Amino acid sequence: MPIFDIHTHAPRRSLPDDPGASSTSDALYRPDKHASTAHTPETYIAALDGIQRAVVFNIAADPEDDRNNSNLQYAVPEVNDDTAAIVREHPEKLIGFLTVHARDPKALDEIDRCVGDLGMKGIKLGPNYQNIDPLSPEAFRVFKRAEELGLPVLLHQGTSPVQFADLDYAHPRHIDRVATAFPDLKMILAHMAHPWQIDCIVVIRKHPNVFADISAQFYRPWSAWNAFCLAQEWGVMHKLLFGSDLPIATPQETIDGLRSINEVIEGTGLPRIDEEQIEAIIHRDSLGLLGLS
Repeated sequence: MPIFDIHTHAPRRSLPDDPGASSTSDALYRPDKHASTAHTPETYIAALDGIQRAVVFNIAADPEDDRNNSNLQYAVPEVNDDTAAIVREHPEKLIGFLTVHARDPKALDEIDRCVGDLGMKGIKLGPNYQNIDPLSPEAFRVFKRAEELGLPVLLHQGTSPVQFADLDYAHPRHIDRVATAFPDLKMILAHMAHPWQIDCIVVIRKHPNVFADISAQFYRPWSAWNAFCLAQEWGVMHKLLFGSDLPIATPQETIDGLRSINEVIEGTGLPRIDEEQIEAIIHRDSLGLLGLS
C-alpha cells in the first residue's frame, strides 16, 4: 500500500554555512538524539525511499525581523525557486508547497507566480516562526487567496525551540476562527500542535476540511501515547495524516515510532491505541483528502 508523507522540508541549494552544519538549537528539536535542520538533496531523496509521494516546502523569512531566520527560513523568491527546483528533478516523487510571508506586500503575486509558473500545489506557513498573527488581515488575505485557488495550507502548530518565535501564534485555537471564516479551505495542523494536542483535536473534529499531521510525536513516547489516546476517544483518528518532518526525523523512523506507540503502557491497564487505526494513518490517502491526487 502506498505511503504519502505530507511534511518534509526541502534542502537548501545555498546554505549560509556548511551544508553539514547545524545551529545550536538543533538538538532541542528531538529529546532522543541530535537532529540537524541542515540536509542535502541527496540525503533528502535517499530518506524518502519507500515513500510514494511527499509534500516538500520551506518557510519564508520575516522581511521585518531576521531574529528567527535559520536554515529553514529564507527570502522570497529564492525559497520557492529552490523548492520548485527539487520538485522538477523528482516530479514522480515530490509535490511542492510554496511559502510567503503575510506581511510581504507582494505575497499574493508570489502565490500566483508559484502556482502559474512553478506548478506548486499548496502553501506552507509558520505563524510563530514568521511572527504573524494568523487572525490578522494580512494572514486572512493569504487564506482567502488559497481558498480561491484550491490550495491546501499546512501550518506549523505548537512549540518551537526558537527563542523569538511567538508561541501564541502557533496555538491551534486560532485556527477555529480561520476555518470558520474560510470553510472551504483545506488546512493541516502540523505536529498535532504539540503540546496542545487536545486543542488540535477539538478543532479538527469540528471542521470537515481541517486535518492534523502526526509528525514529531513518537520521540516523546508518553506525550505521543496520550495524544493518540485522546484522538481515539474523540473519534478523530481518521483526520490524522502521516508526516515525518524530514530532516528532523525520517519517514521510516516515524513509521517505526507509530508502530511502537503502545510500548510505553505495556504491563499496565491503560487502554491501547488501535493498531489497525495506526496502520490506517500510515497508509492514508492524504493526497486525496487534500485534493492533491
